[in-house]
Amino acid sequence: MDCPSEENLIRMKLDGISSIANLDFDIPNRKLTVFHNGEIDHIEKSILELNLGGHKQITEQAEQIKFEDGSDQKQLLWTVLAINFTFFLIEITTGLISKSMGLVADSLDMLADSFVYGLSLFAVGGSLTKKKRVAKLAGYFQITLAVIGFMEVLRRFFVEGKLPDFSTMIIVSIFALTANGICLYILQKSKSKEEAHMKASMIFTSNDVIINLGVIAAGLLVFWSKSGVPDLIIGAIVFLLVVQGAFRILKLGK
Repeated sequence: MDCPSEENLIRMKLDGISSIANLDFDIPNRKLTVFHNGEIDHIEKSILELNLGGHKQITEQAEQIKFEDGSDQKQLLWTVLAINFTFFLIEITTGLISKSMGLVADSLDMLADSFVYGLSLFAVGGSLTKKKRVAKLAGYFQITLAVIGFMEVLRRFFVEGKLPDFSTMIIVSIFALTANGICLYILQKSKSKEEAHMKASMIFTSNDVIINLGVIAAGLLVFWSKSGVPDLIIGAIVFLLVVQGAFRILKLGK
């Protein structure tokens, strides 16, 4: 668990389990505390099905705790959803115009995050059956786009074409990096002051930020090497990450 998207995947996966009273996420330390009543086997199995590398560390008795109702979470999710989807449109457009597969791939990563936040919002007050149906559609759609993108990477690798516009790659990725930082900050607004350090920790551990930096580095390598190979490499890597994320979404539909 290393980014808000994975937190939302876990929340969706555990949605509907009546024995859960509250979920407390500590993203920098990759820990989740589940407050529940009754058996934990079903909860543990559901988390393991996401293949996020999770395992149970400890189970102990806790006193009755009053939890926040989480009413602010819906507004925060709408905000980060809007930011991610906006940058999906920006990156897919500039990526196609600049001939950059890195930007196109990064746009799909933004779209993937939008799917997760959208599914989280959809799950609020919705039936479990509807949530699973939408999760399947989102997962298959995401895989389709990623496969098409990966095939285009292979085509460009074997058929020499025009170099991608490195300046567009770098400038757009810097803005996307800023947007991801804003999203990570917004998502932590509801946390306690003692966890304010999570903002900086999440920026440096988030896959989204690493991808943004990767596209920036690829843009610089395109400029220095006068070759489009660095752009194709980062594009292929991100497409594979998008497919991996899609399979996690599909697990929610089971």
